[in-house]
Amino acid sequence: MEVLGLGRPYPVTFAEAAEIIDEDGHGDAEGNPDGMARVYVSPELDGWTLIIGPWCDPSDAGRSDDVLRLCLALSTRYGQAQAYYYGAQGDGSAWLVTENGTALRRYCETGVAENAHLTLGAPLPLERSHRARLGLPTTWDEATESDEDEAEWKWEAFGLAPEIAAALGVSPLTLTPDTPVTGRGLIASTRPATDL
Repeated sequence: MEVLGLGRPYPVTFAEAAEIIDEDGHGDAEGNPDGMARVYVSPELDGWTLIIGPWCDPSDAGRSDDVLRLCLALSTRYGQAQAYYYGAQGDGSAWLVTENGTALRRYCETGVAENAHLTLGAPLPLERSHRARLGLPTTWDEATESDEDEAEWKWEAFGLAPEIAAALGVSPLTLTPDTPVTGRGLIASTRPATDL
């Protein structure tokens, strides 16, 4: 929480956090119309701590640089840090994978053409395997890819964030009662007290 600059935490259950983050994400929360004022900080889940909320979106035009900077700082301190966006209603996926202070990969497939400039690093092994399964080149240049290949990859990549998260760490969509848990979840503010 210190590295991320989070403050004013209070304990909540995962179910309460899901409701709060969903409400915030839809801009319904009073005093939080952009959904960026709060995040859920999970207990340790199988060795990982998840930070959940729109504030963590690596593809958000206003936050992508900050999310990259924060993931780099976290990975410098803890070895690895990742950020994901997943639109469960067909809104696409984005992933940012950092390790030891280096960005290994950032890729956004959210239907927003301007997000292409956010791409960093080489495709992850999971990206390559999905492309190979589709019969697409495993390395590609978005600027020269055919429209047909681009469309096929877009639809494949739209749902990849949860699978990548599960392969590289923990996905909130794959948690079970058997997932090892240590500690307690918190809702925390992303804004300094002076901004409230």
